[in-house]
Amino acid sequence: MIDDLTVARVVHVVAVTMWIGGVAFVTTVVMPAINRLHAPAERLAAFHAFEAPFAAQARLWVLLAGASGLWMAWRGDLWARFADPAFWWMDAMALLWLGFAIMLFVLEPLFLHRRMAYAMTPEKTFDRMVTMHRAALGLATITVAAAVAGSHGLI
Repeated sequence: MIDDLTVARVVHVVAVTMWIGGVAFVTTVVMPAINRLHAPAERLAAFHAFEAPFAAQARLWVLLAGASGLWMAWRGDLWARFADPAFWWMDAMALLWLGFAIMLFVLEPLFLHRRMAYAMTPEKTFDRMVTMHRAALGLATITVAAAVAGSHGLI
């Protein structure tokens, strides 16, 4: 018999791997390549050409990570952990997910794409995006490391 919590954990780990791995790839490979290969005024357009198909994948992985995380919390009755300082890494996971979900499902489609389309200084906009991606990757890396360590009793 297949245990639903095990399936949820598998889905969760795969989704987080693909989601944060994608953030890492974009931040450490794609953006530096765009910086090297394109003039400053062309970088934002070059990023958008790459980003459109990637955004759909990112949304899928973020949805799966959220759904599987919610399932595990509900099924395992883990709600009290969110109020326990010893399980701070669970709060970090939820907040990281919330931040990305708001960005991918609310801010980008409703505001940011329109704002970037009319950016007066696309080079500065691209530079801001690089900075934001680096910060997001840093927070995600710390969160993933803490979640793995915490779930194995190391912290």
